[in-house]
Amino acid sequence: MSFKRLDPEDFLVSAESIVAPAWSNYSSSLTSFPISNVQIAGPSSPYYYNVYNVDPDAITGAEIQFAVAYGDIKGSGSLLYNSGVNGLSPSRTVYGQFVNLILGEDENASSNFGGTSTSENFYAIVINRARYKQAIMPGSLQISGLISNISITDNSTITPVVDYTSAGRKFTLGSGSFGNGVANGTAGVYGYLFPDVGVIILNPAALGLVTTNRGSNADNDNPNNLIDDLASFSLQSQETVTSDFIFCRARNAEFNYSVNPSFSVSASVGSILYNDFVQNPQTYITSIGMYNDNNELLAVAKLSKPLKKDFTKEALVRVKLDF
Repeated sequence: MSFKRLDPEDFLVSAESIVAPAWSNYSSSLTSFPISNVQIAGPSSPYYYNVYNVDPDAITGAEIQFAVAYGDIKGSGSLLYNSGVNGLSPSRTVYGQFVNLILGEDENASSNFGGTSTSENFYAIVINRARYKQAIMPGSLQISGLISNISITDNSTITPVVDYTSAGRKFTLGSGSFGNGVANGTAGVYGYLFPDVGVIILNPAALGLVTTNRGSNADNDNPNNLIDDLASFSLQSQETVTSDFIFCRARNAEFNYSVNPSFSVSASVGSILYNDFVQNPQTYITSIGMYNDNNELLAVAKLSKPLKKDFTKEALVRVKLDF
Protein backbone atom coordinates (compact mmCIF):
# COMPACT_ATOMS: atom_id res chain seq x y z
CA MET A 1 0.00 0.00 0.00
CA SER A 2 1.36 3.42 -0.98
CA PHE A 3 0.09 6.88 -0.07
CA LYS A 4 0.00 10.18 -1.92
CA ARG A 5 -1.53 13.51 -0.88
CA LEU A 6 -4.03 14.90 -3.36
CA ASP A 7 -3.67 18.46 -4.62
CA PRO A 8 -6.56 20.99 -4.71
CA GLU A 9 -6.72 20.78 -8.52
CA ASP A 10 -7.41 17.04 -8.22
CA PHE A 11 -10.95 17.78 -6.99
CA LEU A 12 -13.91 18.88 -9.11
CA VAL A 13 -17.55 19.27 -8.05
CA SER A 14 -20.27 18.98 -10.71
CA ALA A 15 -24.09 19.20 -10.56
CA GLU A 16 -26.37 17.53 -13.09
CA SER A 17 -30.16 17.66 -13.41
CA ILE A 18 -31.68 14.22 -14.05
CA VAL A 19 -35.24 13.75 -15.34
CA ALA A 20 -36.85 10.30 -15.16
CA PRO A 21 -40.31 8.67 -15.22
CA ALA A 22 -41.89 9.07 -11.81
CA TRP A 23 -43.85 5.88 -11.36
CA SER A 24 -42.59 2.45 -10.36
CA ASN A 25 -40.88 0.19 -12.90
CA TYR A 26 -39.63 3.27 -14.72
CA SER A 27 -43.10 4.10 -16.02
CA SER A 28 -44.13 7.66 -16.86
CA SER A 29 -47.88 6.96 -17.10
CA LEU A 30 -50.46 5.21 -14.91
CA THR A 31 -53.70 3.92 -16.39
CA SER A 32 -55.00 1.90 -13.42
CA PHE A 33 -55.34 3.15 -9.87
CA PRO A 34 -55.78 0.31 -7.37
CA ILE A 35 -56.31 1.03 -3.68
CA SER A 36 -56.06 -1.24 -0.64
CA ASN A 37 -59.13 -2.74 0.98
CA VAL A 38 -57.09 -2.98 4.16
CA GLN A 39 -56.62 0.78 4.22
CA ILE A 40 -60.28 1.40 3.40
CA ALA A 41 -61.20 -0.53 6.54
CA GLY A 42 -58.48 1.20 8.59
CA PRO A 43 -58.33 4.48 10.54
CA SER A 44 -56.59 6.50 7.79
CA SER A 45 -59.30 6.13 5.14
CA PRO A 46 -61.36 9.18 6.26
CA TYR A 47 -58.27 11.33 5.56
CA TYR A 48 -56.73 9.93 2.38
CA TYR A 49 -56.46 6.93 0.06
CA ASN A 50 -53.13 5.57 -1.13
CA VAL A 51 -52.97 4.62 -4.81
CA TYR A 52 -50.66 1.77 -5.86
CA ASN A 53 -49.04 0.65 -9.11
CA VAL A 54 -50.66 -2.81 -8.81
CA ASP A 55 -53.39 -4.33 -6.65
CA PRO A 56 -51.90 -4.38 -3.13
CA ASP A 57 -54.41 -6.96 -1.92
CA ALA A 58 -53.43 -9.46 -4.61
CA ILE A 59 -49.79 -8.77 -5.52
CA THR A 60 -46.85 -8.74 -3.14
CA GLY A 61 -44.50 -5.79 -3.56
CA ALA A 62 -47.10 -3.21 -4.61
CA GLU A 63 -45.73 0.30 -4.17
CA ILE A 64 -47.54 3.51 -3.23
CA GLN A 65 -47.52 6.02 -6.09
CA PHE A 66 -49.56 8.87 -4.64
CA ALA A 67 -52.29 9.67 -2.14
CA VAL A 68 -55.62 11.45 -2.64
CA ALA A 69 -57.29 13.58 0.03
CA TYR A 70 -60.40 15.74 0.15
CA GLY A 71 -60.61 18.97 2.12
CA ASP A 72 -63.68 21.03 2.97
CA ILE A 73 -63.76 24.20 5.05
CA LYS A 74 -67.13 23.20 6.57
CA GLY A 75 -66.09 19.62 7.27
CA SER A 76 -68.56 18.25 4.75
CA GLY A 77 -68.19 14.82 3.21
CA SER A 78 -66.87 13.06 6.32
CA LEU A 79 -68.14 11.99 9.71
CA LEU A 80 -67.81 14.37 12.66
CA TYR A 81 -65.22 13.59 15.31
CA ASN A 82 -67.85 14.42 17.90
CA SER A 83 -71.53 14.68 17.06
CA GLY A 84 -71.79 17.55 19.50
CA VAL A 85 -69.15 19.67 17.72
CA ASN A 86 -70.34 20.65 14.28
CA GLY A 87 -67.85 21.13 11.44
CA LEU A 88 -64.91 19.26 12.95
CA SER A 89 -64.23 16.23 10.81
CA PRO A 90 -61.38 14.66 8.77
CA SER A 91 -62.22 16.74 5.69
CA ARG A 92 -61.96 19.90 7.81
CA THR A 93 -58.60 18.77 9.18
CA VAL A 94 -57.31 18.05 5.66
CA TYR A 95 -58.55 21.44 4.47
CA GLY A 96 -56.76 23.32 7.25
CA GLN A 97 -53.55 21.37 6.78
CA PHE A 98 -53.19 22.10 3.07
CA VAL A 99 -54.34 25.71 3.25
CA ASN A 100 -51.72 26.32 5.91
CA LEU A 101 -48.80 24.31 4.58
CA ILE A 102 -49.32 24.57 0.82
CA LEU A 103 -51.15 27.84 0.22
CA GLY A 104 -49.40 29.55 3.14
CA GLU A 105 -52.63 30.93 4.62
CA ASP A 106 -54.45 30.57 7.91
CA GLU A 107 -56.23 27.24 8.22
CA ASN A 108 -59.55 29.07 8.47
CA ALA A 109 -59.02 31.00 5.22
CA SER A 110 -60.92 30.12 2.07
CA SER A 111 -58.91 28.54 -0.71
CA ASN A 112 -58.59 30.74 -3.76
CA PHE A 113 -58.63 29.43 -7.33
CA GLY A 114 -58.92 32.86 -8.94
CA GLY A 115 -62.64 32.71 -9.64
CA THR A 116 -65.35 35.16 -8.69
CA SER A 117 -66.85 32.76 -6.16
CA THR A 118 -65.23 31.56 -2.93
CA SER A 119 -63.76 28.04 -3.06
CA GLU A 120 -64.49 26.07 0.06
CA ASN A 121 -63.26 22.62 -0.93
CA PHE A 122 -60.57 20.94 -3.01
CA TYR A 123 -58.92 17.65 -3.85
CA ALA A 124 -55.24 17.16 -3.03
CA ILE A 125 -52.96 14.68 -4.79
CA VAL A 126 -49.75 14.06 -2.85
CA ILE A 127 -47.02 12.26 -4.83
CA ASN A 128 -44.98 9.72 -2.87
CA ARG A 129 -41.54 11.19 -2.14
CA ALA A 130 -39.74 8.15 -3.54
CA ARG A 131 -41.55 8.75 -6.82
CA TYR A 132 -40.86 12.47 -7.42
CA LYS A 133 -37.44 12.45 -5.67
CA GLN A 134 -36.42 16.13 -5.43
CA ALA A 135 -39.23 17.74 -7.42
CA ILE A 136 -41.88 17.13 -10.05
CA MET A 137 -40.59 18.07 -13.49
CA PRO A 138 -42.66 21.12 -14.56
CA GLY A 139 -44.42 20.51 -17.84
CA SER A 140 -44.51 16.71 -17.42
CA LEU A 141 -47.88 16.56 -15.61
CA GLN A 142 -50.76 15.19 -17.65
CA ILE A 143 -54.03 14.07 -16.03
CA SER A 144 -56.87 12.93 -18.23
CA GLY A 145 -60.22 11.20 -17.99
CA LEU A 146 -61.84 13.54 -15.49
CA ILE A 147 -65.60 13.89 -15.32
CA SER A 148 -65.68 16.48 -18.12
CA ASN A 149 -63.23 14.49 -20.27
CA ILE A 150 -60.66 17.22 -19.66
CA SER A 151 -56.91 16.74 -20.01
CA ILE A 152 -54.97 19.07 -17.73
CA THR A 153 -51.35 20.06 -17.32
CA ASP A 154 -49.43 22.96 -15.79
CA ASN A 155 -48.58 26.25 -17.48
CA SER A 156 -44.85 26.17 -16.72
CA THR A 157 -43.89 26.18 -20.40
CA ILE A 158 -45.76 29.38 -21.21
CA THR A 159 -45.70 31.49 -18.06
CA PRO A 160 -43.03 34.23 -18.04
CA VAL A 161 -43.11 34.60 -14.25
CA VAL A 162 -42.98 31.85 -11.61
CA ASP A 163 -45.07 32.32 -8.47
CA TYR A 164 -43.57 31.30 -5.14
CA THR A 165 -45.32 30.32 -1.92
CA SER A 166 -44.22 28.85 1.39
CA ALA A 167 -44.21 25.49 -0.44
CA GLY A 168 -41.90 26.69 -3.21
CA ARG A 169 -42.85 27.12 -6.85
CA LYS A 170 -46.49 27.31 -7.86
CA PHE A 171 -47.89 26.69 -11.35
CA THR A 172 -51.46 26.99 -12.57
CA LEU A 173 -53.26 24.00 -14.05
CA GLY A 174 -55.20 24.32 -17.28
CA SER A 175 -56.33 22.30 -20.29
CA GLY A 176 -54.47 21.76 -23.53
CA SER A 177 -50.86 20.85 -24.19
CA PHE A 178 -49.56 23.98 -22.43
CA GLY A 179 -52.08 24.26 -19.61
CA ASN A 180 -53.41 27.63 -20.73
CA GLY A 181 -57.13 26.90 -20.43
CA VAL A 182 -59.52 27.65 -17.53
CA ALA A 183 -62.98 26.32 -16.85
CA ASN A 184 -64.87 29.57 -16.44
CA GLY A 185 -64.56 32.90 -14.70
CA THR A 186 -66.89 31.90 -11.86
CA ALA A 187 -65.22 28.66 -10.81
CA GLY A 188 -61.62 29.75 -11.46
CA VAL A 189 -58.67 27.72 -12.68
CA TYR A 190 -58.47 23.94 -12.58
CA GLY A 191 -55.96 23.93 -9.75
CA TYR A 192 -52.29 24.34 -8.89
CA LEU A 193 -49.09 22.34 -9.04
CA PHE A 194 -46.48 22.67 -6.28
CA PRO A 195 -43.57 20.73 -7.81
CA ASP A 196 -41.10 21.25 -4.97
CA VAL A 197 -43.29 19.42 -2.44
CA GLY A 198 -44.98 17.00 -4.84
CA VAL A 199 -48.53 18.30 -4.32
CA ILE A 200 -51.35 18.94 -6.81
CA ILE A 201 -54.44 20.88 -5.69
CA LEU A 202 -57.57 20.43 -7.84
CA ASN A 203 -60.60 22.71 -7.99
CA PRO A 204 -63.72 20.46 -8.00
CA ALA A 205 -66.03 23.22 -9.22
CA ALA A 206 -63.92 24.04 -12.28
CA LEU A 207 -63.33 20.41 -13.23
CA GLY A 208 -66.85 19.16 -12.53
CA LEU A 209 -65.51 16.60 -10.07
CA VAL A 210 -67.95 14.72 -7.88
CA THR A 211 -68.16 15.94 -4.28
CA THR A 212 -71.30 14.20 -3.10
CA ASN A 213 -73.74 15.65 -0.60
CA ARG A 214 -71.85 18.77 0.34
CA GLY A 215 -73.36 20.28 3.44
CA SER A 216 -73.79 16.92 5.16
CA ASN A 217 -71.47 15.13 7.56
CA ALA A 218 -71.93 11.72 6.02
CA ASP A 219 -68.90 9.73 4.88
CA ASN A 220 -69.18 10.29 1.14
CA ASP A 221 -65.92 8.57 0.11
CA ASN A 222 -64.83 11.68 -1.78
CA PRO A 223 -61.17 10.68 -2.26
CA ASN A 224 -62.34 7.58 -4.11
CA ASN A 225 -64.64 9.71 -6.27
CA LEU A 226 -61.57 11.40 -7.74
CA ILE A 227 -59.72 8.11 -8.18
CA ASP A 228 -62.68 6.65 -10.06
CA ASP A 229 -62.62 9.65 -12.42
CA LEU A 230 -58.98 9.16 -13.44
CA ALA A 231 -58.13 7.55 -16.78
CA SER A 232 -54.39 8.29 -17.07
CA PHE A 233 -51.81 10.12 -15.01
CA SER A 234 -48.38 10.99 -16.44
CA LEU A 235 -45.53 12.47 -14.45
CA GLN A 236 -41.74 12.76 -14.43
CA SER A 237 -39.37 13.35 -11.55
CA GLN A 238 -36.48 15.78 -11.43
CA GLU A 239 -33.43 15.78 -9.19
CA THR A 240 -30.04 17.43 -9.08
CA VAL A 241 -27.25 14.94 -8.51
CA THR A 242 -24.03 16.44 -7.20
CA SER A 243 -20.89 14.55 -8.13
CA ASP A 244 -17.44 14.94 -6.60
CA PHE A 245 -14.77 13.94 -9.11
CA ILE A 246 -11.37 13.03 -7.68
CA PHE A 247 -8.47 12.59 -10.11
CA CYS A 248 -5.91 10.14 -8.77
CA ARG A 249 -2.63 10.32 -10.68
CA ALA A 250 0.17 7.77 -10.60
CA ARG A 251 3.16 9.25 -12.41
CA ASN A 252 5.84 7.14 -14.07
CA ALA A 253 8.17 7.13 -11.06
CA GLU A 254 5.42 6.44 -8.51
CA PHE A 255 3.80 3.24 -7.20
CA ASN A 256 6.22 0.89 -8.98
CA TYR A 257 7.29 -0.94 -5.82
CA SER A 258 5.29 -2.78 -3.22
CA VAL A 259 5.68 -1.76 0.43
CA ASN A 260 4.96 -5.35 1.44
CA PRO A 261 8.40 -6.92 2.22
CA SER A 262 7.20 -10.45 1.51
CA PHE A 263 6.43 -9.37 -2.03
CA SER A 264 10.06 -9.06 -3.11
CA VAL A 265 12.45 -9.80 -0.19
CA SER A 266 13.45 -13.21 1.18
CA ALA A 267 12.41 -13.51 4.80
CA SER A 268 15.33 -15.84 5.64
CA VAL A 269 18.33 -13.95 4.25
CA GLY A 270 16.84 -10.56 3.39
CA SER A 271 17.90 -10.70 -0.26
CA ILE A 272 15.83 -9.63 -3.24
CA LEU A 273 13.89 -12.57 -4.60
CA TYR A 274 13.66 -11.46 -8.22
CA ASN A 275 16.16 -9.39 -10.21
CA ASP A 276 13.28 -7.80 -12.13
CA PHE A 277 12.42 -5.84 -8.98
CA VAL A 278 15.78 -4.07 -9.33
CA GLN A 279 15.82 -3.14 -12.99
CA ASN A 280 12.20 -3.43 -14.08
CA PRO A 281 9.76 -3.47 -11.14
CA GLN A 282 6.08 -4.00 -11.90
CA THR A 283 2.99 -3.65 -9.75
CA TYR A 284 -0.77 -3.90 -10.33
CA ILE A 285 -3.18 -1.28 -9.03
CA THR A 286 -6.42 -2.94 -7.89
CA SER A 287 -8.07 -0.37 -5.60
CA ILE A 288 -7.82 3.23 -4.42
CA GLY A 289 -8.53 4.29 -0.85
CA MET A 290 -9.47 7.82 0.24
CA TYR A 291 -8.05 8.85 3.62
CA ASN A 292 -8.42 12.01 5.67
CA ASP A 293 -5.64 13.78 7.57
CA ASN A 294 -6.20 11.47 10.55
CA ASN A 295 -5.36 8.48 8.37
CA GLU A 296 -8.97 7.26 8.52
CA LEU A 297 -10.27 5.38 5.48
CA LEU A 298 -13.36 7.19 4.13
CA ALA A 299 -14.02 5.50 0.79
CA VAL A 300 -12.67 2.73 -1.43
CA ALA A 301 -12.79 2.65 -5.23
CA LYS A 302 -12.33 -0.73 -6.90
CA LEU A 303 -10.96 -1.00 -10.42
CA SER A 304 -12.74 -3.33 -12.84
CA LYS A 305 -9.45 -5.13 -13.50
CA PRO A 306 -5.86 -4.81 -12.19
CA LEU A 307 -3.96 -1.93 -13.79
CA LYS A 308 -0.32 -2.71 -14.67
CA LYS A 309 2.19 -0.07 -13.52
CA ASP A 310 5.94 0.33 -14.16
CA PHE A 311 8.41 3.12 -14.92
CA THR A 312 7.22 3.37 -18.52
CA LYS A 313 3.56 3.98 -17.64
CA GLU A 314 1.47 6.64 -15.95
CA ALA A 315 -2.07 6.15 -14.71
CA LEU A 316 -4.98 8.55 -14.22
CA VAL A 317 -7.99 7.16 -12.38
CA ARG A 318 -11.11 9.30 -12.04
CA VAL A 319 -13.14 8.53 -8.93
CA LYS A 320 -16.77 9.74 -8.91
CA LEU A 321 -18.73 10.20 -5.68
CA ASP A 322 -22.46 10.93 -6.12
CA PHE A 323 -24.51 12.48 -3.31
